[in-house]
Amino acid sequence: MKNQNYSKDRQSLLADIAEMYFLEGRTQSEIAAVVGVTRSNISRMLTEARNTGIVLIQINRPLMENHQLSQQLIDRFGLINARVVALSQSTNPLSPLGKAAGTELISYLRQGWIIGTSWGTAISATVEEIDKLTSIHEIKVVQLLGAQGARIEQYDAHSIVRRLADKLDAEGVYLNAPFLVEDQTTASSLLSNKSISNTLNIGKNANIALLGVGSSDPEHSSYYLADYVNQQDMVAIHHAGAIGDICGRFYDLSGNMTAFEFQNRLIGISAEDLIRIPIRIGVAGGPAKVEPIIGALRNNLINILVSDEKTVIDVLERSK
Repeated sequence: MKNQNYSKDRQSLLADIAEMYFLEGRTQSEIAAVVGVTRSNISRMLTEARNTGIVLIQINRPLMENHQLSQQLIDRFGLINARVVALSQSTNPLSPLGKAAGTELISYLRQGWIIGTSWGTAISATVEEIDKLTSIHEIKVVQLLGAQGARIEQYDAHSIVRRLADKLDAEGVYLNAPFLVEDQTTASSLLSNKSISNTLNIGKNANIALLGVGSSDPEHSSYYLADYVNQQDMVAIHHAGAIGDICGRFYDLSGNMTAFEFQNRLIGISAEDLIRIPIRIGVAGGPAKVEPIIGALRNNLINILVSDEKTVIDVLERSK
């Protein structure tokens, strides 16, 4: 770019200056000579470019993992793998957990594989952290649990399938049904519907599943807090001894399945079919998820865990 009097509009000028400074590595003095203004003007323009969103600065902080805790989890529960992330106090925990889970998921993918997904904030964060990928072909992403409501939120099952399929250049397979209905008769009728049964059959044949770990505590239950499950159902689930769930399949601290009246009203993959999926990645962290993680590990609903140091220390201590 030769010395010239810029007649471009302000936005284009700021973009050119930012490109010269951040991408080409030119000094502010060099840019001032090209543009025909003073160095102090260039400094102010770079600040303006950042403030107006022309320049976005993103820091990709490397993941810090505790491999000793990972190995203890693997040895204690016979897992395929574990990823234990070290969190800083200033970090949103979902982002590093999602990054670790996304890396773990991609490391296993092969051409023609089927990925089953549940829903929730941890799964949404995982999808968010996955880079767009086109090198692995003929992937399918299938929904393992029905939709949560009429509104498609970012963490809703439909949204997760769509976003993950877009990231992987994959085919999305949707379960076009509510995740919970009024009674077992209605559930049985829907499960016999050809479209729904076809989706669940694809889910049964998944090679890998990406799963959130839910809590039965009303203060931390995504179902209850999002108003997908009423208080009466939550009381019944709690009285049944449930401490957590995966894909709506509730279990107690020993890992025994429970809350069957609720489960019989679900539209989604069964616990038996879920356990047959060879690779089952569970993503969860925080004090409210300690007991749900222990139960999930004991009943083998997940065989890879992605969590944080503090949560894992509590899991190992309380599962002795």
